[in-house]
Amino acid sequence: MTATEQVRHAEHERTGLIEESILPTLLGQRPIGLMGYAWIWVGIAVIIATYSLGAAGVGGGVSLTTVILIIFLANLCIGALMVLTADIGTEHGLPFAVYLRAPFGIHGTHLPAVSRGLIAAMWFGIQTYLGALALNGIGEYFLGFNNWFVWYVIFAILQVANTAMGIKSVERLASLAAPAIIAISIWMYFTLEGVAETNGINLWNYEGAGEMSLMVLFIANLSFWSTMAIDVPNLTRFVKTQAGARGFVARNRNVFLAQLIALPVTQALIAGIGGVSFIATGNWNPIEVIQGEGQGFSLVILLALVVLAQWSTNNSANLIPSALTFINLAPRFINYKLAVALAGIVGTLCFPWAILDNLFVFLGYYGAFLSAIGGIMIADYYVLRKRRLNVPDLYSHTGQFRYTGGVNIAGLLAWLIAGAVAAWYSQYAFVIGFPLGFVIYLILMKLLVLPSNPQAEITSGYSDEYLATSEGLSWAYLGQGQFRRMSPEETDGASIGREDL
Repeated sequence: MTATEQVRHAEHERTGLIEESILPTLLGQRPIGLMGYAWIWVGIAVIIATYSLGAAGVGGGVSLTTVILIIFLANLCIGALMVLTADIGTEHGLPFAVYLRAPFGIHGTHLPAVSRGLIAAMWFGIQTYLGALALNGIGEYFLGFNNWFVWYVIFAILQVANTAMGIKSVERLASLAAPAIIAISIWMYFTLEGVAETNGINLWNYEGAGEMSLMVLFIANLSFWSTMAIDVPNLTRFVKTQAGARGFVARNRNVFLAQLIALPVTQALIAGIGGVSFIATGNWNPIEVIQGEGQGFSLVILLALVVLAQWSTNNSANLIPSALTFINLAPRFINYKLAVALAGIVGTLCFPWAILDNLFVFLGYYGAFLSAIGGIMIADYYVLRKRRLNVPDLYSHTGQFRYTGGVNIAGLLAWLIAGAVAAWYSQYAFVIGFPLGFVIYLILMKLLVLPSNPQAEITSGYSDEYLATSEGLSWAYLGQGQFRRMSPEETDGASIGREDL
């Protein structure tokens, strides 16, 4: 049996820690290029709920120009954090939930990972609900049919089916959706500007009556993307990277455009349109505004925006992350397609329409606990391990990451303490949770874990044998718990049949 055949055969093996969609991706299993990844992030960033963030700022007394600038800067900061966590995917090919086995233990990973998975599922429900409302309004105009829940079910099934087809299908949708979304968003701006002029309102001189703090607006936008800031390896493990690229910039060069330009620019644009809609009409949702005044062709354009925006976001930012955490929870029983379906069901059962009515509260509390995970990940990956990671032991019941009964008490305590403190000051959750998680984790590891288990910190003196892409190699699973680093030439063709591709 050749090495390629062995890898292809082993990928279908299932144990309590292994299922093919949570195994490391090989260098030859990374189909997404620079523009493909950027288009994915344009699609992710166009979220109807973002309109409400821009409107909240404008309504809170912040000028439209300042709102756009603050949201751009907040997303630039969170994008920079994403670039750091992205390396877990580009270097080792690992998904988020599996990496958490390092700081939390092979069983301890489940609490923080599933917490992220549930939030992703909730966002799927929110996005699908908002899309269903717009689809219902348009369907009522054209068909005389009024039942938003029917549209919800249809829309949800379409998204789940597309995501279940794998990352290539997700990328194809994004590459079609993103340019259309940008064009439609610009059209929406000029339509709303016309509404404002009709009402005698100057968009750029408007002053709201509220007193929103710029810091609150900034942090709310950080919390908005704290989900993707920690689990972006779920996507970057499919991004093409240069084998043997030891430099951080060279290894992650296909990531920068998406995280540092596509995300902040698109978010600022969409939030700005929400602000414009609020100024022009008092309604934060421009889809409802234009729908109320438009007919015919304009409604068709709105339909395209709703479908493409929610669909492209839910695929990459919600269904995939949620599905992978469910697989990690029970890999013997849950495969990729089943996990995507479960994510859709869970998102619906979370009553997303109720969550949307309390969006800022929701952002604050989940931002607290997820930002703490982000701090722990950065401390663990860069400070303790210096990117050298014993990947085979992440999939072993008896390896380095078993800690005590499969749980690393330092990781869980750091997460709970930092998350609780940040939640107490929920308006400032992200800027409290991230540094606290970082510091508390390092302290507890030094005090509680490393004295009795020094290998929890390092592997063979930070040996390069625990690097992958930097050495021009991939972590290849050979079956029966065995891994070996292999070159792209050795594993050529091994991606055939993998469900998440």
